[in-house]
Amino acid sequence: MFTGLIQSVGRISRLTASTDGTRMHIHCPELAGRIAADDSIATNGVCLTAESVDAEGFSTFVMPVTLEKTALAELSEDAPVNLELALRFGDRLGGHLVQGHVNGIGRVRGIEARGDSWWVSVDVPLALRRYLILEGSIAIDGISLTIAALDAEGLSVSIIPHTLANTNLRTRSAGDAVNIEVDVLAKTIEGLLRADPTLRKAWSHLESDA
Repeated sequence: MFTGLIQSVGRISRLTASTDGTRMHIHCPELAGRIAADDSIATNGVCLTAESVDAEGFSTFVMPVTLEKTALAELSEDAPVNLELALRFGDRLGGHLVQGHVNGIGRVRGIEARGDSWWVSVDVPLALRRYLILEGSIAIDGISLTIAALDAEGLSVSIIPHTLANTNLRTRSAGDAVNIEVDVLAKTIEGLLRADPTLRKAWSHLESDA
């Protein structure tokens, strides 16, 4: 479990692809001393396992199913990646509960400056839009953000200078793929509604109207 508060922006220093998947080495010397083999690390919002650790960073293996379902497949060597270590009991929950289980791939529609902040619009897959609510939480490339606006194609968020400077958003541009994880609480509520026979019919009507 994670919070969506990025602790470091690492860099893919080595990337080796094969039919079995892709092995990555992530350069992140400022975090390396806090990582041990088998630790879970959110990498652009994807929960990955550190296979080995050295003074410069860690190595991890990405399975084909993960490459198919996330934007990691579009990364190349030297690409910046958002990193967050797993939440510990007793830590402050400064963002929101993020599982590291990406639900789909979004596309940056545009990034524009608005005063001292930036307005970032992202197209979101149709199947995920029902989980989006104004002022609700969303994880974009692992970053915990608040939905500022909704439209027919997705959402927009307002980014403060600190977030832009300390995440890979500073390198993003229109057309870039980003990992989307919707709020797990919204998905849990949906699951409960589907499971309750008295509510199932009402839920099916909601889906048909979506």
